[in-house]
Amino acid sequence: MKYRPLGRTGQAVSVICLGTMTWGDQNTAEEGFAQMDLALESGVTFFDTAELYPSPPKAETQGNTERIIGEWFQSRGTRDKVILAGKVVGSSGMTWFRDGGAQTKLTRPQMTEALDKSLKRLKTDYIDLYQLHWPQRPIQWGSNPTAYQPFPMDAPLEIEEQLSVLGDFIRAGKIRWAGLSNESAWGAMTFLKESDTRGLPRMQSIQNAYSLLNRTFETGLAEIAMREHLGLLAYSPMAQGYLSGKYRDGALPPGSRKALYDRLQRYEKPGSSEAVDAYVALAARHGLDPGRMALSFVNSRPFLTSTIIGASSLPQLRNAIASIDLAMPPELEAEINAIHQVHLNPAC
Repeated sequence: MKYRPLGRTGQAVSVICLGTMTWGDQNTAEEGFAQMDLALESGVTFFDTAELYPSPPKAETQGNTERIIGEWFQSRGTRDKVILAGKVVGSSGMTWFRDGGAQTKLTRPQMTEALDKSLKRLKTDYIDLYQLHWPQRPIQWGSNPTAYQPFPMDAPLEIEEQLSVLGDFIRAGKIRWAGLSNESAWGAMTFLKESDTRGLPRMQSIQNAYSLLNRTFETGLAEIAMREHLGLLAYSPMAQGYLSGKYRDGALPPGSRKALYDRLQRYEKPGSSEAVDAYVALAARHGLDPGRMALSFVNSRPFLTSTIIGASSLPQLRNAIASIDLAMPPELEAEINAIHQVHLNPAC
């Protein structure tokens, strides 16, 4: 395993981060235990979870993932061996997270309730990296159209308040550091500016989508990540499995997320299938597993702190972890970039 610094914390984390969003719905607690055991044995010391998980979010399963992790910590005595990243949900119409059925917002009372509930489920006194899962303000992200849509400019930003709350969590020993997720370049710099000018906690990472099918992070955020030590925690680095080639030609493997939930349309936009075909063919020409090649590309980015891998089986997890040993030679990267120029970010 390889390790890189987490922001300016002085803490190194594994370049491979274990994603957990399938546990408690798609995967059982026993399967989650087995994945955590294998990951830790392989040198993966960085786990990522969220109060929202498992995904897709549902009232009847919310919190199951954190409970599974907490039970594993308790049964294995492994809390001190893992750098744990958690997330608090941003503004949404979901009403099952908070007591009283309020819609979620990044306010002091809601953030405090969220963290206390997560700590209880996780059976721990602290979360190492606590991330804002998505912004409070309206923002263009996720599966929104790529063309810019105007948002209300008079909506309160409340960034100072959110940083102040996170600072209180740090002083109370409930979290060690804070991070962003699904954030824009403007948002990232505004958070950093508020931290620097007001003496508030500094964001240490940014968790955004990044893969061969979506390299939009490179446009504005990559420079921020490197100059400001706000490293990328890349989620969906295999485009939810599409870059493995398993969904090509309309294939629908039993038990896959596409078969179970049919909510992967982000990776089925015009041009996506042609891009997947090109990358899979490239891997074949080099005698490589396409999924492992896709992960190796993400692992090798200079602005990356860690690649978040998710798996529904141990063979998938082993293959993903093995990507750390696959080099990204210049000639292969050049061929990848040539494909990228033709099939530019079809799944952003």
